[in-house]
Amino acid sequence: MNKDEIKYEPEENSDGIDKKIKKAKDKLHLCEQERAEYLAGWQRAKADLINYKREQEAKISDIFKFANEGLIYEVLPVLDSFELAIKHPPVGGQADNGLQQLYNQLKNILKSQGLEEIKAIGEKFNPEFHEAIEAVEGKDSGIIVEEIQKGYKLNNKVIRASKVKIIK
Repeated sequence: MNKDEIKYEPEENSDGIDKKIKKAKDKLHLCEQERAEYLAGWQRAKADLINYKREQEAKISDIFKFANEGLIYEVLPVLDSFELAIKHPPVGGQADNGLQQLYNQLKNILKSQGLEEIKAIGEKFNPEFHEAIEAVEGKDSGIIVEEIQKGYKLNNKVIRASKVKIIK
């Protein structure tokens, strides 16, 4: 055969090749669809895992934040007793400096654990933070005039509301 000669194939063979090419293209298209489905599924699963980890970290953080809540709540009466002892020293005496230092140490320890006092006197009554024990006559209705017992929040969660007197 000469180099310049073109070999002619009958049409039936080209039909077979076209069918094979079409089958290969169809199979490739199916594989691409499967790949896209698998990739999307994997991406959803990865996003779900990331969200789950974040939720678990937040829950663990909350557990640590409020793990001491019961203990701190039990210590609050001791804090109240310190305050009373400092405000009302024994007859004829004055508050002991050592007692004041112990009180300050206890307050600092509790503050480092996330405890903070709820502001009351002069504030507008808020049932979220305050419990009205008594109402007195006055001009500015709803304003707190006296705090009977201090209220506290632990990491911005009220663990004991302030007991107060308000103006009616």
